[in-house]
Amino acid sequence: MLEKLDDVPWSTLHHAYGPAADVPAQLRALASGDAAAREESLRILFRTIFHQGTRYEASAPAVPFLLELLAAPGTLSKEELIELLVALAIGYDESHLPGGFPLAELRAAAVGGAELLRDGGGSWDRLKSLDESDQNRLQAYLELSAYEAVAAAVPLFVSLMTSEDPAVRRMAAYALGWFAPSSAPVLQVALGDEDASVAATAALSLGLLGVAPPLTDDRAMVRGAAAIAQAKVHGRAASRAVVDELLRWAGREEQTDLPFLGGDLPGYAARSLRLVLPDDDERALDVLLGRLPMVSGVEALPVVGEALRRVFPASAPAPFDDLTERQKRVVRALAASPSSWLFRERAYGEFAWLLGSYGLPRDAESMRAYAGTVKMP
Repeated sequence: MLEKLDDVPWSTLHHAYGPAADVPAQLRALASGDAAAREESLRILFRTIFHQGTRYEASAPAVPFLLELLAAPGTLSKEELIELLVALAIGYDESHLPGGFPLAELRAAAVGGAELLRDGGGSWDRLKSLDESDQNRLQAYLELSAYEAVAAAVPLFVSLMTSEDPAVRRMAAYALGWFAPSSAPVLQVALGDEDASVAATAALSLGLLGVAPPLTDDRAMVRGAAAIAQAKVHGRAASRAVVDELLRWAGREEQTDLPFLGGDLPGYAARSLRLVLPDDDERALDVLLGRLPMVSGVEALPVVGEALRRVFPASAPAPFDDLTERQKRVVRALAASPSSWLFRERAYGEFAWLLGSYGLPRDAESMRAYAGTVKMP
C-alpha cells in the first residue's frame, strides 16, 4: 500500500500553502493505528489540499492514495476518509443543495484549464499572473480533476455499502449520491437498512440521482429524507403528503447524524420547499419564521436564506415603510431573534454577509432600528 507514493513529484505540485512536499507524510499517517495521528493528518489535509473548499494542483494526485487507504482492510476511520474524498470531489455540499452537483457546468468552465496547468502549474503565484477568465478556467479544471479522480471510486463505495460499520455505510451512501445513477440499485437496497441514518442518507442520495424513494418508512428521519428526495425528483408535481412532510421537517428543532448539510435535515427540508411551493406560499413562510428563534449559527443560514429568497429581490429598498407586508414580517422576525445572528455567542460573519447581500442591516441592533424606523437616512 502507498508503494508508488514517492513516484509523484510532490515538491513540484502546490497546495494552499505552497509546494506539496508534506503530503506524502500526511497520507502515510492516515494508515497509523494512532487515532490522534490520523486525526491530525486529516486536519492538515483538509487545510492544505482542500483549504476552505478550494482544490489545488496537489488535490487530484492525492486521491488515488486516499482510495488505496480506503480499500485496505486494516485502515481505520474509513468514514472520515470518505468525507475528505467527497469534499475534494464537490467542495461544500451546501453549495449544491437542493439542486445537485452541476457537473456539466463545471466541464464547460474547465475547457482550456488543462493547457493553463501544463504551461505554468497551479501555484498561487501562477494564478495571480493570469487574468480573471483564465484563473476561473484553471480553478474549474483543478476541481474537475479532483471530481473525476473520486468518481472512479464508485465501485469501491458500492462495496463499502456492505460494511459492518454503519458509519462507513452511511458515508458510502452519501458519496454515491454525487456520482453515477448506476449506483441507484444499491441505494434502493439500503433504504431497508436497520440503521435509520443509513437508510435516510440513501434516500437523499437517490433523490440527487433522480430516483424518488417511497414515502412509506415509519421512521421519521427516513420519511423526511424521502420527502426531500421526492421534492428533488418531482418538484411542483410532488404529492401533498410530500409537501406536508417537508413543512413538518422545516419547522423541527432537530439535528441528525446525516452527512448532508452537516446533519441539518430541517435546514435541507427548508431549502427544498422552493422546489414544491411557490414563493408567495404563506405556509412556507410561516414555518420558516416559526423556526427562526430556534436556530443560530450555521443552522440559521438555510432558514433565513430561504425566507429572504422568498420575499426579497436582489436587494431590499432602504426605507422600511417601502417594504411589502411579507418583507416586513421577515425583517421583524430577524429583529426579534438576536440569538439567530450568533455563532458560539459571537456575531456570525456569514449570517451578516447573507443579510447584506439583500441590502439589509448586517447586525442585530441595526436591524432592530431599521424595523422601528419610518425612514432611513
